[in-house]
Amino acid sequence: MTSNILIIGGGIAGPVTAMALREAGIDSTVYEAYDQTADGVGAFLGLAPNGLHALHVLGLDEQVRSAGFDSPDLRVGLTREKSVFETSFAGTRSDALPPITIKRGDLYSVLRDEAVRRGVRIVYGKRLVDASSTDTGVVARFAHGTTAEGDLLIGADGLQSRVRNLIDPTAPAPRYVPFLNTGGFAQGVAVDLPVGTTQMLFGRRAFFGYAPAPDGSVWWFANPAQRKELSRAELDAITSEQWRVRLVELFKDDDPLIGELIRATPVIPPCWATYDFPSAPRWHRGRMLIIGDAAHATSPSAGQGASMALEDAVELARCLRDLPDHTRAFTAYEGFRRERVERIVATGKRNGSQKGLGPIGRALLPLVFKVLPKPRLDWMYDYRSPWSEPVAV
Repeated sequence: MTSNILIIGGGIAGPVTAMALREAGIDSTVYEAYDQTADGVGAFLGLAPNGLHALHVLGLDEQVRSAGFDSPDLRVGLTREKSVFETSFAGTRSDALPPITIKRGDLYSVLRDEAVRRGVRIVYGKRLVDASSTDTGVVARFAHGTTAEGDLLIGADGLQSRVRNLIDPTAPAPRYVPFLNTGGFAQGVAVDLPVGTTQMLFGRRAFFGYAPAPDGSVWWFANPAQRKELSRAELDAITSEQWRVRLVELFKDDDPLIGELIRATPVIPPCWATYDFPSAPRWHRGRMLIIGDAAHATSPSAGQGASMALEDAVELARCLRDLPDHTRAFTAYEGFRRERVERIVATGKRNGSQKGLGPIGRALLPLVFKVLPKPRLDWMYDYRSPWSEPVAV
């Protein structure tokens, strides 16, 4: 029986995996590379019904939902007045929870605080540099010479995963998707859009989306095209005010509301590059395994990055709970998850490639949405982890 697991990465996937393992009767410790928490870091994200159900399995859905707001509806258009597509992301199941929009820092804080309350140990300032499996356990080696020993090691360490490289040194690098992401929270701007609806606009030079929040602020994001991949240092070197000027210029020929929202945002965070990870050839080796973005990162266009990681946490804990050894558990987990998550990554890539429409694409967009059948995404949103069912391989 597995009794002590080392989890590398203290973002979203790490604490939830630790809580899922605890529900399965397995102890774990989370090791985070940074020496501080991620409170207030990042903009916002969406959690879909499938991700919220994974939280429901662990009794976490109400805390998380109270920190965000329901946002089931979507409008897509060239302008606010000219919608070409409207849909709901609620799924078809009677037990579906409506998707929510939540600040990334708030989601992190809720999950971290609840993990600590439930007895999960989180250790900061532990950057993994190496790890090795033995017949009886695994040894993790951190920067500054410290080590930790456990039965298994789970890499929840994100897109640039060190654990992935230890499992497979020949694993491909993440794939750059040629657009940037930024966003913010505008104050004092009234929008003619009900809370719970997100408006997305195909601008002439970039893609833009916004949603009113219950407190009267407007949460927005933008996706400027960026053919040449820029480093994190190059992006950070551009100041908030420089980004503001660039974005206002980028959208100057589009709906005036866009520029108004950008100008009404107190601080615009640095843009970040977009990547996905279509397929990691190996998810596990020996006593080590990767989950979440370390195994299958998707671009934000799928709206499923966090939800997939939450599903991973629950399904991995179920496999370790029910199968007699880690080899069978890891194999079963990959068998249950790989096809689904890689399909979602492909969907995100396809959605993202449609954001950079040129003049001809914008002109044809209404016709395309009129002629093509409405995409069916119930397979994505209606997924439910069979937590109460024993794993059958």
